[in-house]
Amino acid sequence: MTAAAVRPVAIKIDEDTKARVKRLADARHRTSHWLMREAITQYVDREEKREAFRQDTLKAWEEYRTTGLHATADEVEAWLSSWGTDNELPAPTCHK
Repeated sequence: MTAAAVRPVAIKIDEDTKARVKRLADARHRTSHWLMREAITQYVDREEKREAFRQDTLKAWEEYRTTGLHATADEVEAWLSSWGTDNELPAPTCHK
């Protein structure tokens, strides 16, 4: 991250949260600023992954609604149960 890309942003937090951040930052030998930036980065990364998963789920649901193609839970369970055995099954074929 270059210095030109970094822009200050103000956030409002209550005194209790501010004190908790300060205590944790001191315990980790970091600044409060570093800790808050790290927390925001981790939160955004996690939420972006959640949103991508949600979008994938919606896309899969729409594809199912359009085509009707699916594998049953029993078919998938049998396939997964065979993993690592001498009789490993191929992935189930989708059907209507």
